[in-house]
Parts: sequence; C-alpha cells; structure tokens
Amino acid sequence: MRKAVFRDLLILIAILTFAPSSRAQNESKLGAGFRGEADRFQKSCENLALSDIPDCGDLLFTDHPLHIAVGSIAPENGFGAGAAFIAHATPNNSWRLSTDVDAVGSANGSWRAGVYMKAIYTGEPPISVHHGRPINPQSLNPFYLTRPYFNLYTEGISLNELDFFGLGPSTTQAARSFFGMRETVAGINATVPIPASRWLRLSLYGEMNGRFVALRPSGGHPGSSIQQIYTEATAPGLTSQPGFAQFGEGIRLQPAYGNHVQLNYFISFQQYVAGGDSRFSFRRLTADLSHKFPIYGTTRSLATRPQNGPDDCSIDPNNQACPQITRNREGSFTARLLISESIAPAGHAVPFYFDPTLGGADINNNISLPSYQDYRFRGPDLLLLQGSFEHSIYGPLGFTFGVDGGKVALNRGGINFDNLEHSYSVGVTLRAGGLPQVFFLFAWGGSEGSHTIALMNPSLLGGAARPSLF
Repeated sequence: MRKAVFRDLLILIAILTFAPSSRAQNESKLGAGFRGEADRFQKSCENLALSDIPDCGDLLFTDHPLHIAVGSIAPENGFGAGAAFIAHATPNNSWRLSTDVDAVGSANGSWRAGVYMKAIYTGEPPISVHHGRPINPQSLNPFYLTRPYFNLYTEGISLNELDFFGLGPSTTQAARSFFGMRETVAGINATVPIPASRWLRLSLYGEMNGRFVALRPSGGHPGSSIQQIYTEATAPGLTSQPGFAQFGEGIRLQPAYGNHVQLNYFISFQQYVAGGDSRFSFRRLTADLSHKFPIYGTTRSLATRPQNGPDDCSIDPNNQACPQITRNREGSFTARLLISESIAPAGHAVPFYFDPTLGGADINNNISLPSYQDYRFRGPDLLLLQGSFEHSIYGPLGFTFGVDGGKVALNRGGINFDNLEHSYSVGVTLRAGGLPQVFFLFAWGGSEGSHTIALMNPSLLGGAARPSLF
C-alpha cells in the first residue's frame, strides 16, 4: 500500500511541475510526444523483422516520453525493471525545464522510485573577443559547461540485502552480517560555471539534502543478521537513525585539452547535521581526480550529461535523440584518485550506513577492488587508486582491463599509500546506443580469491547520476 501511495505521489508531483501558465499548450505537446512515440513503435516494432530488432529495442528502452527502465538497483539486490516518464518544457527564452519520473523493482523485493526535476538557464552567452585563430565555443565548452543548472529531486529506495563486515581495514569474512535499509533523499543542488575560467571550465557547486534512513533485519537471508553480531558500539547508528540535514559545497575543474586529455577534478566539503541526536553529526571532505586519455579522435566522451535526468540519454539540449550504436574504433586509458575523509568532533561518530565502502561495488553501483565481495571494507575514511583500459571490439561490445588499489581507515591518520588492498579485473562491456552500460568482469588479486561482477548502470548512457546514498 505504501509503495502504491508513494508512486501516485511521485506522478502527481511530476504533473504539477508542468502545470504553469499555459496548461493546454503543455498537454498538447505531451500528447504529441505520445503520438510520435506510438508512430515510431508501429514503424519499428509492430511487424518485427530481424533487422528491426535494434531499432525496436532502442525505442522500448530509451524513447520519450515513456520507456522501460532497467538497471542494477544495488549490489546483491538484483536487476531492476520498471517504467520511466520524461517531459520537457520551455516556458520562455531563458529557461529549459525537464522532469524525469521512474520506478523499478527487483525479484528480491527491493525497489527504487524517484522524481528528478531540472532547470537550465539558457540566456544568451556574453559577447567575448578572441585573438589569433578562431575558436569554436561549442567545441571548447559544451552547453552544460557554460550555463547554470539546478536540480530538484526526491528518491526513495528499499534494499533487502546489504553486507556489513565491521568497520576498518582489518575485518574478516567470518564477521559478515546482513541488514536491510530504506532511505529517502530529497533535496536541491546547483552548478554555476565561472565565465572568466574559460579554459579551466571552473564551476561552483552547492547542495542541500534531507536524508532519512531506516534499518531492518535482512529478510529471508540464512546468514546472521547485523543485530545478532554487532552493537551500537561496533556499528554506530545501528539502534537509532535520526534524520539528517546535509549541506555541501564544491568546486569542479574540467580543463580542455581537445581530444587528447579529459580531466574532471571535483573537490567537495559536506556537513551532515543530525536531528535530535547531535552525536551523529559530522563533516566530510572529498577529492575526486579523474583523468581520461582517448586513443582515437573518434572516441566519444561517455561522461554523464548534467542537462539530462537519469533516464534521459539526449545528446544535446536541442536534440532528444540518444547516441547511436557506432562501429568506430574507440579506446581510452583512465586514471583516478579518490580521497574521502570524515571529520567528527570528540564524542561523535559517523553512522556506519553513511560510511563509504570498497570491494565489488558500493551502494551507488560504483566498482572498486572488484576481486573482493561487495561492501567488503567500510570506514569513515577512504583512499582509492584506479587505472583502466577500455577498447571497442565490434559495435557495442568492448574489452576492459583494470587495476585497483585502496584502503579504508578509522581515522584520517590511516589514509596513506601503505598496505593497500589490490585487485585486477578483465571483462567485456556493452554500450548499445543510449542503453545503460553493462559490465561483465572477472577479478582477482588481493587475499580473498576471485569475484565475478555483472552490473548494469542505473542510468542511461549519458544520463545524470542519481543522488548518492551516503
């Protein structure tokens, strides 16, 4: 019953979002969108021939305004399937609005549902004078790197199986326990580019979120429930989960080096303020430094497009078409350094469910130390080094090889490059047009054997990331 009410509420919010000054016009535009999708479905899928399968599949999983939503919900909670609704509106020449509503469920009873609304300021760019060779501003700074944009969102997720091995770098597999969790994240964030930083592509970031978590025993799992092994002292936040007001500020640099080097540096500072029980309040400093080195000029940038919602793979704000399957040679090397440190005053503790994890994939579906089990290492402080190589094989099929090194710590003094856990991985990737990227990896190394990972990105290729769950 709760799920049905929540779903109906999300749909109502989406409808109200697009009920501004000209209701009839919006309804007409939405109706035209459905009619166009029906025509495309009739053309591609009604009399399905073998040659029509790619186009029909692309339509079913990426088209507007309604399509099938698929993707991994979270590690160990299954593959989710459901529906997504996308609507766009342009109320005037200065703003472009979009709403993305989706809901998916998996075979083990886990589910996720959310509403993601976006507003992009599209006012005329300032006139500037350049000396020397003419510059193509669109190639130097893509649309979303030159315009402020705002996100308003609410997302609820219920996960029936999560692992907890204890805190810190010295936990054992024998200490494995299980729990279930429901979390609701509601908030707003904004990204404002700095015009004077044309080459650096500098932008400022701010966010305000409400985070509400409820823990429960893991239903139906034969292993030990977390309450049977751990206490409040060994798993802070186990017995009570207050609501949190979470604020954050950040700065992002994406320097332009043509097609040779793509950098993405993001440094953020977050404040988690616990309601009612201030001993869980803490702060977090994160530096995420990513480097990509394309091998060919035909290698596409597959980074998220902030102008999109998670279920929208549009190439451009003026073009709702998704990326096509390409047979161009593509390949790249990537290198990444991630450091996250939590700062808690004396007598305070970071709730364990807000600690980042290493091993397999984390609760946000990010892969790290893949030779270890999902959620294997958990702690308030984290260091991760990643290097990878990916190359196309044929069409949507690709090959990938990765090397990871990392560690978690119970305090900031433990974050260093000594005694890092490590993993190696090899596998195939699937990038079919705008469909979510799929990974099939075999990983080895470290001290706990090997691990196989099959994961489908929870967003369409090029779609924006969903709110982090920690």
